[in-house]
Amino acid sequence: MNINRTNTEEKTIIDLEGRLDTTTAPQLQSALIPEFDTSKEIELNFCDLAYVSSAGLRVLLMGEKTARAKGAKLVITNVSAEIMEVFEMTGFSEILTIV
Repeated sequence: MNINRTNTEEKTIIDLEGRLDTTTAPQLQSALIPEFDTSKEIELNFCDLAYVSSAGLRVLLMGEKTARAKGAKLVITNVSAEIMEVFEMTGFSEILTIV
């Protein structure tokens, strides 16, 4: 998975490309969680993300919990129909902010 980060004055945008699975979930965790120390809003751009496994869901949940604990916001954008179906089946569509 490729992770590209862009910082603006308002937020941090993290573009994800590839698969978010058992192998790549630790990469996202290492990139995402520290961002909450300096950014109040983080956008995960799923435009080029093809797949999310349960390990990926765990990292997204950890990100959401960290955001809430730090008074920040985690937003997920450009979610494909396939990944949205996973979010809906697991109840994550009710937990995460998806636009």
